[in-house]
Amino acid sequence: MASFLTSKCGPLKGSIKVPGDKSISHRSIMLGSIATGITKVSGFLEGEDSLATLNAFREMGVEIQRQGSNVTINGVGMHGLRESAKPLNLGNSGTSIRLMSGLLSAQSFDSELCGDESLSKRPMGRVIDPLCKMGADISGAESRPPLKIKGGKKLSSLKYTLPVASAQIKSCLLLAGLYADGETHIIENGTSRDHTERMLRGFGYKVSTSPGHVSILGGGALKACDIEVPSDISSSAFFMVAASIAKESDITLMAVNVNPTRTGVIDILRLMGANIESSNERLEAGELIADIRVQSSNLKGIKIPEHLVPLAIDEFPVIFIAASCAQGETVLTGAKELRVKESDRIQVMADGLASLGIRNEVLDDGIKIIGGEFKEQVAPIKSHHDHRISMSFAVASVRSDFEISIDGVDNVKTSFPNFVELANSIGMSITEVK
Repeated sequence: MASFLTSKCGPLKGSIKVPGDKSISHRSIMLGSIATGITKVSGFLEGEDSLATLNAFREMGVEIQRQGSNVTINGVGMHGLRESAKPLNLGNSGTSIRLMSGLLSAQSFDSELCGDESLSKRPMGRVIDPLCKMGADISGAESRPPLKIKGGKKLSSLKYTLPVASAQIKSCLLLAGLYADGETHIIENGTSRDHTERMLRGFGYKVSTSPGHVSILGGGALKACDIEVPSDISSSAFFMVAASIAKESDITLMAVNVNPTRTGVIDILRLMGANIESSNERLEAGELIADIRVQSSNLKGIKIPEHLVPLAIDEFPVIFIAASCAQGETVLTGAKELRVKESDRIQVMADGLASLGIRNEVLDDGIKIIGGEFKEQVAPIKSHHDHRISMSFAVASVRSDFEISIDGVDNVKTSFPNFVELANSIGMSITEVK
């Protein structure tokens, strides 16, 4: 089990490009595989989660070549996937298992989706229930992985209101809707990521959208296209916070995906007083890209607006680090979803912050954090093998006068394999200890 050991560092300086967006990398493999023709992907995230998706589609007969971050997918068309000879192991990837549940529920063959110990604890009822209403035969013990899907089921269209704003549930149903008889309608009571809708259009498939509503008509086809994957804003967020809280810092993050459904972390940090500027905005493959400059600032505690919660759901662990360095109290509510991520991110972060001397109060659906000074830890922080927990506490080192030790950092490679290298290149001091 690997650990991080961080040391006090000076100002952060430089320009860096973080790896490709994980959400877009997953979807490029899925849609490229069922498209007709050859899809070329550049900037593909070489993390374990994305590679699990790639390997799963290879197991289903899709010819995929990869040279580093360049991937070529020989699409097999809407009905060209084949039954895997073994269960499809998706590792730690909740995105993979939820989106593929929708896609595979419509195939002619049986499938089994499984993952690691962490994924096996994550609830899947929110995709199982609506898929069953569409006519799918999908089940898991206590609605958790492994999931078993019976093939050969004819899916019917559905009008469904999402219980929470969730791009994973929405995308699952859109992928099932590609094969359903009739038009599938999805109603959202909040905003969630729209990468699936954008990419489907890029593959030539019509998706109708209006505020709070998405619909898709089954029975069409996807045409191959080229995809350039931008830098992941979730990975960029670690450095946004680091530069905001470190003294005399000035960094630029190149070619970051600033899709409006993903920029909650920037909005929240700006409300806290962060000095964040974007420039060179442009569109690439339907996604908005920009260079982001972050300079040191004096953050203040805020009540985080609930409408921003789904737009920053993956970034909250590192936002909690920003709150720990802010003047006053930061309050988060409406974020119960954080309790069913790779770990209970609210409780795990609260425990780690307390071990560093930061006062906090756990709420049922959020947390209150009182900004203060990090104190010397008496025991290593337990990440519970959650990659975002590990990287968030590594970021805390830029404001700590003491070493910080974080256990169980192996899963960082699921989303950000070169995190330590990039962090140290701008002035952080992180050592990975095996």
